[in-house]
Order: sequence, then C-alpha cells, then structure tokens
Amino acid sequence: MTTTMVVLCISFIFIQVLIGHAEKRILLNDPDVILSQMHDLERKYQDILVKYSDLSIKYSDVSTKYSDLATKTADLTTKYNSIPLKTSASGVFVRWGRKDCPSDNNTELVYSGFGGGSHQSHTGAAAEFVCLPPDPNLTTKFTSSFSYMYGAEYDSTDFGLHDGDDLPCVVCRRKTQSSVLMIPGKNSCYSGWTEQYHGYLATGYYASKAASQYICVDEHPEALRAGERNDDGKWVHSVKAVCGSLPCPPYHNNMYLTCVVCTK
Repeated sequence: MTTTMVVLCISFIFIQVLIGHAEKRILLNDPDVILSQMHDLERKYQDILVKYSDLSIKYSDVSTKYSDLATKTADLTTKYNSIPLKTSASGVFVRWGRKDCPSDNNTELVYSGFGGGSHQSHTGAAAEFVCLPPDPNLTTKFTSSFSYMYGAEYDSTDFGLHDGDDLPCVVCRRKTQSSVLMIPGKNSCYSGWTEQYHGYLATGYYASKAASQYICVDEHPEALRAGERNDDGKWVHSVKAVCGSLPCPPYHNNMYLTCVVCTK
C-alpha cells in the first residue's frame, strides 16, 4: 500500500470520528431529544411517587398492627400480673387444742373457737368434730325434730390437763399452700410438705354409742376458760394401736399414736 493510500485511510477514519462527535453534539442540542428525556425522567419520578405512596400505606398498616399488638401485650401483661392475686393458693386447717395459729407470716387466723360435736352417748349422733366460732348467729325458727350440739371435752388426764377441761380450737389459713393433710401416726411431714403443727391422735371413747372422728390435738394443748367441770358431750381421748389386722411392727400394741398436720 502506497503512502498516499495510508494517508487517505487515516483521513477517512478521522473524518468519521469527527462526524460521530458532531452527531452527539447535535443530539444534545436537539429540543426534541431534551423533551423526550424530561418526559422519561418525569415518568420515573411518578413511578417513585407511586412506590413511595404504597410504602407509606404499608408502613401505616404495620404501625397500626404494631400499636394493636402493643395494646394486646399490655392487656395480657395486666391479666397475667393479676392471676396470682385471683388464684393465689391457700389451704384451711383446724388446730385442735390451741387458741392460736402457728406463728408464721404465711399463716393467718380465721377465727379462734370452741371444739364441739354430738353427745358421746347418742346413737344417731354426727361423727365429726367441729370448731364452733365465738360469735354465733342463732335462730328460733325450728320447733320440731332436732339434734344437739355439745362442747368437746378432754375426757382423761392423758393430755396433761384435767378430766373435763374443754377443748379449744382455731381455724387457720395457709396463704401460700393449698393442700392440707393430717397424717396419723407421724409427728413430722414427708419431704416436700410443710409442718403446721404436730401432736397426738385423738377421737371419742371406743365404748361410746356415738361414732366419732380422728383429729390431731396439738402437742401442747390448752383448755377453754370453762374449767374442769365434767359436763360430758363430745369426748376427746388419745388413741393407741391394737395389733392384729394392724401390722406390728411397724406399729406396737398399746402404744399411742402421734399425728402431724402438713401443707403443700
């Protein structure tokens, strides 16, 4: 290729480059091109506005749901915190032979009263002991068939008191525990249970006509103010084991049974 041809080729290429740059300058200075680009930018701006509006609506919806959840959470928290107050565990028991409840911050006095029940000689007598309140509300409404309520007495000196001394009792409420168990033959509670008091197993006299009930008389029994006059009524006697159908050992003939009142 001659030198002249090379120069012509280079010149042609240079001219094409100049023409390309000129076309670009013409396009940039063309009002139609500029207007088209502005319309394109406006469409993109409108798209952004629509997406922003959608996001705002979604954000508002999420905020509303969050507010609702926060309200429900606060309501559930309030209800949860009120559950212990409404469903607090508690157990009620009678401490026989005493006028006071065990000295414990978790045990409160309901009332201190008088042991009572049916007469030991009545064949139709109710079996159980009851703890009568010191402030009864009585009535004269009934006039026909009836039964009787007597006071309960220690009918021996086994408890370290006089024969005929009247039996006190006290109703106690254990504020933190709901299960109450009297265990005959034990003077301590099993593992996991809390002792309220222990003492001696007692019931009515075995040869009386009336049925009776086993109760736990405190280890350090007291007497009511009525003194030692023997008026009979609901008798209280200690209880001893009789071997045979009762296995010995672990029990022993003619030995007296202890008892314990436990809560959990």
